[in-house]
Amino acid sequence: MSKIIIYGIPNCDTVKKVFNWFKENKIDFEFHDYKKSGVSKEKLTNWSKQVGWETILNKKSTSWRELSAEMQSKVTNATEAIKLMMQNNSIIKRPVIEQDETIIFVGFDKTKYEQKLL
Repeated sequence: MSKIIIYGIPNCDTVKKVFNWFKENKIDFEFHDYKKSGVSKEKLTNWSKQVGWETILNKKSTSWRELSAEMQSKVTNATEAIKLMMQNNSIIKRPVIEQDETIIFVGFDKTKYEQKLL
């Protein structure tokens, strides 16, 4: 199996669930910590092209809810969403999981993980 990279924040409960699932199923992965290593504009653009910026931008997050209504209303396209995600990487949905530069999952869904990886 080719290299899998999990993008997220280590103290996120969903990311912890994903780590546990991968470890329990003995699937190797690398971890990319948004907070320590950031996420490039190119990576966010690539992800947005693959699954849509609406999937990558987490509008259910505390970070989103803390934005002013004016700031939220400006996010109407990929360019604005990427700009916001570069400024505040806590607003990126977690985890984003890539295999060979292709997103295979956004978020945690045990059934989908089992179907694709086991």
